[in-house]
Amino acid sequence: MSGRRALVTGATGYIGGRLVPQLLDAGFEVRCLARDPGKLRDHPWRGDVEAVRGDVVSGEGLAGALEGVDVAYYLVHSMSGGRDFSDTDARGARNFADAAAGAGAGRVVYLGGLAPEGEDLSPHMASRAEVGRILLEGPVPAAVLRAAVIIGSGSASFEMLRYLTERLPVMTTPRWVRSRVQPIAVRDVLRLLVEAADLPPEQDRAFDVGGPDVLTYAEMIQRFARVAGLRPRLILPVPVLSPGLSSLWVGLVTPVPPAISRPLVESLRHDAVCGEDDLSGLLGDHARLGFDRAVELAVRRTSQARVDTRWTSASWAGAPSDPLPSDPDWAGGSLYTDERVCGVDAPPGAVWRVVEGIGGARGWYSWPLAWAARGWIDLAVGGVGPRRGRRDPGRLRVGDSLDFWRVEEVVPGELLRLRAEMRLPGPAWLEFRVEDGGDRTVLRQRALFRPRGLTGHLYWAAVTPFHGVVFGSMSRNMARAAEREARAGQPA
Repeated sequence: MSGRRALVTGATGYIGGRLVPQLLDAGFEVRCLARDPGKLRDHPWRGDVEAVRGDVVSGEGLAGALEGVDVAYYLVHSMSGGRDFSDTDARGARNFADAAAGAGAGRVVYLGGLAPEGEDLSPHMASRAEVGRILLEGPVPAAVLRAAVIIGSGSASFEMLRYLTERLPVMTTPRWVRSRVQPIAVRDVLRLLVEAADLPPEQDRAFDVGGPDVLTYAEMIQRFARVAGLRPRLILPVPVLSPGLSSLWVGLVTPVPPAISRPLVESLRHDAVCGEDDLSGLLGDHARLGFDRAVELAVRRTSQARVDTRWTSASWAGAPSDPLPSDPDWAGGSLYTDERVCGVDAPPGAVWRVVEGIGGARGWYSWPLAWAARGWIDLAVGGVGPRRGRRDPGRLRVGDSLDFWRVEEVVPGELLRLRAEMRLPGPAWLEFRVEDGGDRTVLRQRALFRPRGLTGHLYWAAVTPFHGVVFGSMSRNMARAAEREARAGQPA
């Protein structure tokens, strides 16, 4: 395989971020296409790949990105939706298929969803099937791998299953828990994606991929409980519960918000079982991990904080993505700021550890009820909600999700900038700087908001009275945590 070049789209996402190192290990030269290549900066493999700027929906940069490529991986889809997501998905697939043909790419590989033929599919499942059809109709040979539930640390399917099982010893469940599913371990998905590059040109088709076990979702819950050392769960099915209501129920119990859980729930309305296993015959019949082993590995990596990518790795659809403006005039003179400065009797390293560890299980060092309430309000209006947590409990990298924030910039030991992904009438940022002030370390904290229209100005006026409590206590409590750490000689 030495010397072959692979293009990976969606490298900032859950599968793409894990596929890149697998391709490198297999001897590929890897090129990554991203709308913002800067989001790849802190990945451990960044120095080993070529990153190019481009967008499959607009078509920008596709021709150059696909030049000289032997295999192109299409790992883009609108999981969290939007009003016109299916049209957007189809346009991106057509642009990619056309550009791959124009550049003379050798093969396209796409990871889609496993769904029964002839059924009334959900909009998301139908859109993924349409993307696969578009790629297969293109001039370049395509391999469309269709998987059902993917089991791996950090996957949305795994976290939904984990939180439902761990938090609900007794649960009332909708009918979809009786659907038959053929889950597959994420490491098997990655291996098959890599090996699909070796398929001969005449293999221009879709392939069903799954693990060795066929289970109902209720059986998956019970098997997960057994692997995790929990007591058997009492499952009480109810006859009627729509996908919309199911997704709201899942959103209350798990960190997966309804906008993400609804497509997952809708994919479980029908049986998702492989109709063939032809890929094994073509690539070699490697043993695939069973469900119990896949869960065991995922639970272990989660408990050890060794989660390379999470379902939150990809940006939230429709979330503000503007970088922090360096000049208030860029925003027409309207860039509201709340700034706090605090002296800390602790070395800069101790202060930075507190800053980088913010959010997730440690919280936000101020008025937990207010942060929780803001998160639940965001969830109620279709936002990401308060509980996405962190990929790693102690380290952050650009592009990480952090509850309802996204890491926009990290300069280790000096700067952490977060961009809000909650529903707001304008983009917002929260920034921390750690400076060596000689006798005392200086912690600078800024909240910034660029209002959008009159609603934005009214929003800032409404929340300003609470800033003294929320942001003032945050900087003080972070300073105290760093001082405790310095005195104890251990993390706060």
